[in-house]
Amino acid sequence: MRMKSLLHYTEHHRYYTYRDFSLSQLDERMLTLVYQPMVGTSAISLYRLLVQHLPAERTGYSLLEPQRGLFLTLGVEPNDRGRTLMVENASKLEAVGLLQTHRLYVPEQDQYIYEYELQQPLPPSDFFATQHLTLLLRDRIGKFAVLALQEKFWSGEPEELGELGRAAKENISQPFYEIFELNTHVIDYELEQALSEASPARRQSKNMPVEEPLFDYSDVILHFPRGARNRQFVEGLRHNREQMGMINHVARKFDLNVEDIVRLLDEEGIFSSDGELMLDNLQNRANLTFRQTTKRTEERQVRAARVVRMEEEPVNDTPVEHAVEMEYYLEVPTQFQSKCDIHQYNMLLRNEPYTGLLRNFFPGTVPGQWLDMFSTIDLSYKLPGEVINVLIHYLVTMLGKDADQRISRNFVDSIASNMLLRQIDTYEKAVRYIRDQNNPKRQTTPQNGTRTRTQSKAVRGKPEIPIVQNAPVQTAVSDEEFAEYVRLAEQRKANKKK
Repeated sequence: MRMKSLLHYTEHHRYYTYRDFSLSQLDERMLTLVYQPMVGTSAISLYRLLVQHLPAERTGYSLLEPQRGLFLTLGVEPNDRGRTLMVENASKLEAVGLLQTHRLYVPEQDQYIYEYELQQPLPPSDFFATQHLTLLLRDRIGKFAVLALQEKFWSGEPEELGELGRAAKENISQPFYEIFELNTHVIDYELEQALSEASPARRQSKNMPVEEPLFDYSDVILHFPRGARNRQFVEGLRHNREQMGMINHVARKFDLNVEDIVRLLDEEGIFSSDGELMLDNLQNRANLTFRQTTKRTEERQVRAARVVRMEEEPVNDTPVEHAVEMEYYLEVPTQFQSKCDIHQYNMLLRNEPYTGLLRNFFPGTVPGQWLDMFSTIDLSYKLPGEVINVLIHYLVTMLGKDADQRISRNFVDSIASNMLLRQIDTYEKAVRYIRDQNNPKRQTTPQNGTRTRTQSKAVRGKPEIPIVQNAPVQTAVSDEEFAEYVRLAEQRKANKKK
């Protein structure tokens, strides 16, 4: 039982109990011989008293009563010492799985109501199979006493049955639907509705997972400065569970701690003039905080990875060179044409680290912006070195083709993220990727037989329309053809006169 102040747990507060089981003789024996040595006599007495609030033949809820009856029945003084003893006993029962305590706040009375939800003791088979409970019992009574207790709760099979073995056992039980027939054609909606409304609140609480808040009002107000501008608005959150739920939702969504939430709640524009929480403004500020924290974490990880790589980098190991097939050769950029041929350049792309490749492209010191870009891709995105080299080749080729081209960090990050999404993790895949980017009209045929076009709308031009050529007309006619044309003309003229 988490209790920050004993004034919240007194004999004047009301309570009720809930249980959906009834104690059997085996449960009573487990309480006496197993659970009582672990939690003590006073805690088990509290458990038995809470169980007796309902008749043994019934389950459900008890009536609301002041906790004064619990104190007087157990002989506990209604003072700080007695309250501490009650909280300790309830906490022990909760720790071993016999009790769950809930607290309900009543705004009209400014008080809490406590719910004691009782749990059934574990059967011997489940208890001795639970490691932490068995170890706790061993620490209380010893190892041999635990073994003796386990034998007390178990009756072994006769020796004659053990000799027969399990293989000769045959299951001759009759299932339900071979004996009984149900009329499933008629649906009784009234019965289903009545059964569903029997205890809806308790069923929903068991079936639906309840998301516990990260922190409550006391956590916020404890860290909030007294002279802050929004102090009065934050104090108004004490009885506003809806707005506290919204704050917890934002904190969980953007992974914020209580110090971050306190700082955001003190900023201007988070509360309206009436003290209402402005959720949109809070989410926008929380998103900015989350992005800044993520960026700082990424920078620290990059620096730490550099240090670890320098410490773990082998000194005397000779790197293994990987050959490049001719079909995956890339053209030598202008900067390298005077330094090496196509075979040497492709071996350089395949085996050289990206830092060495960058030094070959730049005559002097490599610009810090380029080193930061590819360090992030290497250490944070975890792209292989050969893929990064192909990416560098692609960028350098673009700069060589277009003098007005500008390479920005966002542009490089977009290409690297696209490679990650397409799972490009080898040199060959990277070469095919940049070839598709350089030739957008190229069509690829996947293994399943479907054809996909990689041409984008941005590079798709107008359809080519054939144009009539101004070819010279041949006017020369032979004598035979001219005589034939004259004869056909005279024949057509004669036919018209008829």
